Amino acid sequence: MQRLNYSHLLYFWCVAREGGLAPASKALRLTPQTLSGQIRAFESSLGKRLFTKSGRKLVLTDAGRVAFRYADEIFALGQELGAALERGTAAAEAVRLDVGLVEALPKMIVERLLEPVLSLTPPVRLSCREGKLQELVGALGAHTLDVVLGDEPLAPGGAVRAFTHLLGECGVTFFASAELASRHRKFPGALDGAPLLVPAPGTALRRQLDAFFERHRVAPHIVGEFEDSALLKAFGAAGHGIFCVPSTVAREVGAMYDVRAIASTDEVVERFYAFSVERKIKNPAVATISQAARGKLFT
Repeated sequence: MQRLNYSHLLYFWCVAREGGLAPASKALRLTPQTLSGQIRAFESSLGKRLFTKSGRKLVLTDAGRVAFRYADEIFALGQELGAALERGTAAAEAVRLDVGLVEALPKMIVERLLEPVLSLTPPVRLSCREGKLQELVGALGAHTLDVVLGDEPLAPGGAVRAFTHLLGECGVTFFASAELASRHRKFPGALDGAPLLVPAPGTALRRQLDAFFERHRVAPHIVGEFEDSALLKAFGAAGHGIFCVPSTVAREVGAMYDVRAIASTDEVVERFYAFSVERKIKNPAVATISQAARGKLFT
């Protein structure tokens, strides 16, 4: 493929965004014939058809949809650059930190881990993306993420060379609504048959909980399984079941969701990790996350 012609990219993006040659030609102040020729030249340089005709309309091909997504990001960044320069040097020098978050991570832990970054100078703009661990590590390897936060270490032999940094660990505390908690005080025996809200199968915490229940020969009634930890807590606050959270944020969870603590245990341990492409963390913002976690959150 030849070197990308950004003028052609702009013409293509405008046609796709406006929905056709006629409205795009008005926006760009070009004749439809000129614009059509520019689009053909762009397709020729890429070696891909970007549009196909459906009646009188132009419809994006699969390659066209990919190109449009990239063009959208490119021109959005251009607009951000112009706005940043207009606001002045301080805004232009703001540091962006792209963080990948494994879906099962407790949101309150994530907030506590990332909060110190917002006090750094120069200022940091956080961009958080949730997903599966392997998907996020792939983005880390492609350098579209600066760091990934997760709750289990990376398996050896992965396609991406990434390093695991333990941020900290803690036990868990079981919570329930006041009415439900009053009926299940004897721990862990009272969990036998009790309604329980748990993380999705395959997650690190779920595996530990299953082992804990088996070890103590209790069989809770699984009411719901959740990938989103905040949704799990919302169901728990509504009285639908008992649930557990990292003990380091137990006080905040109790106050925020108006739930009662049943018991805490260190037999189930939640661990939190940062993954980077650096053996030794050099990014100042990522280093701040690590230092704050070890110095305050998981003391």
